[in-house]
Amino acid sequence: MSTRRLTTAQALVAFLARQYTERDGRRQRLISATWGIFGHGNVAGIGQALLETGPAMPYLQGRNEQSMVHAAVGYARQSGRLSAHAVTTSIGPGATNLVTGAALATVNHLPVLLLPGDVFATRPADPVLQQLEVPSAGDVSVNDCLRPVSRYFDRITRPEALVPAALQAMRTLADPAETGAVTLALPQDVQAEAYDWPEEFFAERVWYVRRPGPDEHELEQAVRAVRSARRPLIIAGGGVHHSAAEETLAAFAAATRIPVASTQSGKGSLHHDHPADVGGIGHTGTATADELARTADLVIGIGTRCTDFTTASATLFANPAVRFLGVNITGFDAHKLAAFPLVADARAALEALTKALNERNYRVDPDYETEYTDAKRHWEQRVDAAYAADAPEARPTQVQVLGLLDSLVTDDDILINAAGSLPGDLHQLWRTRSRRQYHVEYGYSCMGYEIPAAIGVQLAAPGRPVWALVGDGTYLMNPTEIVTAVQENLPVKVVVLQNHGYASIGGLSEAVGSERFGTAYRQRAADGTFTGPPLPVDLAANAASLGMRVLRARTVRDLREALADARASDRPTCVYVETKTADTVSGPPPAQAWWDVPVAETAARPSAVKAREDYDRQVAARRRHL
Repeated sequence: MSTRRLTTAQALVAFLARQYTERDGRRQRLISATWGIFGHGNVAGIGQALLETGPAMPYLQGRNEQSMVHAAVGYARQSGRLSAHAVTTSIGPGATNLVTGAALATVNHLPVLLLPGDVFATRPADPVLQQLEVPSAGDVSVNDCLRPVSRYFDRITRPEALVPAALQAMRTLADPAETGAVTLALPQDVQAEAYDWPEEFFAERVWYVRRPGPDEHELEQAVRAVRSARRPLIIAGGGVHHSAAEETLAAFAAATRIPVASTQSGKGSLHHDHPADVGGIGHTGTATADELARTADLVIGIGTRCTDFTTASATLFANPAVRFLGVNITGFDAHKLAAFPLVADARAALEALTKALNERNYRVDPDYETEYTDAKRHWEQRVDAAYAADAPEARPTQVQVLGLLDSLVTDDDILINAAGSLPGDLHQLWRTRSRRQYHVEYGYSCMGYEIPAAIGVQLAAPGRPVWALVGDGTYLMNPTEIVTAVQENLPVKVVVLQNHGYASIGGLSEAVGSERFGTAYRQRAADGTFTGPPLPVDLAANAASLGMRVLRARTVRDLREALADARASDRPTCVYVETKTADTVSGPPPAQAWWDVPVAETAARPSAVKAREDYDRQVAARRRHL
């Protein structure tokens, strides 16, 4: 057998450089680059291997380990899960900083390869710097924190163990039903240990991304369910995008005239102008979609996890006769809500359903189609009213910022958001123009995701305008990857909306009787509460200090000009705007469905007592779908 003598780290990097995915005849690198921050746990192993490998494995320099994972996730999502990045860190805090990013990747079914350093396998110096000692278990390290948030985890304690582990890692990353964060923990001594590797390990390997078709029995059951429904409703989830099934869904909706609502991940599955598109669903959904959901007798979930925001905490689907059809590549999600399962790739399932229903000349009743198209038209008028800007010299509201962006962007632009009040406004109001324009991470809703994710998206979509929309709370969580955007000269556009606190949680706090406690960014008043003047923090100056070009906008006119300037910019650019509180004319419509956040059952403050009364009324509407 022909062999090659390399260190474990060198062998791993050489192996990764030869892995490919292929779907529908298109082939691309599975691991196209590696992010890294180096410390004593990986500098002489993976760090040296990346240096020696050179351009065959591009290296990207991060500033925060969590941020590197977010950037890798943004890249993978924009790449349709067919290409991913690896992330290497040292041991100790470098490794534990990966946990949040890993959870985000796994929750959202997005591939990322994590390569944290680990303590010595041979234990010559025990404990080593940053080692966590567990008196009852000598084989535990901080990397074990990554086990519950990884789809696959292995610790490579001997060089030869890398071969099966690396193959399992690639299998998991490329499997649409299994993908998420994959962790290979690498003891620092094993990284640097040499071994005679079989040449076959470095052969080019292609991982075919499957499109499993539906089972004939499940398909026939699904067809019967659709044909017997008078008020069917589709919920398009992220699986539609992951399967690249947007055109297939559009054809299915055009043929059957079944209305299509969308989750946060599924938004954009249909162009907003498609007659069947009725917008977001659930707590942050449109009135059109949520009213249809309340009366639907068949809900067809396609590639959705049916989270509490989508189901309005199990209060949305109110029709006593409602049934569910779950179209999903994973059986776990297909069976949710006691659904008829159709376990298959979204595109394959929709193709089969379209064919079967066309053969039976199925189409919804014209009156139902007229009902939802009229409701959609009325909702669009509400969006127009919310977007309408005040006088040019007025300070804009947050929703008016979105309205100005809406008037500026084209099919090419990509919007990224994850947390705060913006996801709700975007889900309700944004008019998505292309299949990958809307990039809101709401599976984990992680503050600090937006800026690093924008970098990953820009790497996956060079030449397209990429916007990271962040509030001041999110910006303060994680601005450091701005330095990476500047270093790589990636022309991301960061829009910072300064509203002096946690606007979303402030509103929620008020709704549940907690009176916005601890949600405002203000100085302490004489009574010890945070009710003094706004904090004298200059986020625009901070962004400029990190290397960004900064445009300050004080009025609607300023903002319109700044957004246009930023869109045309060929360097990282920040638009900073202080927003005003929305009023009844320019604010977003209220939530169209409930969300369960338990309220104190006993309380002395009147606000909490009243909130509990409201809560008890809402929770009474919850039901189990059996």
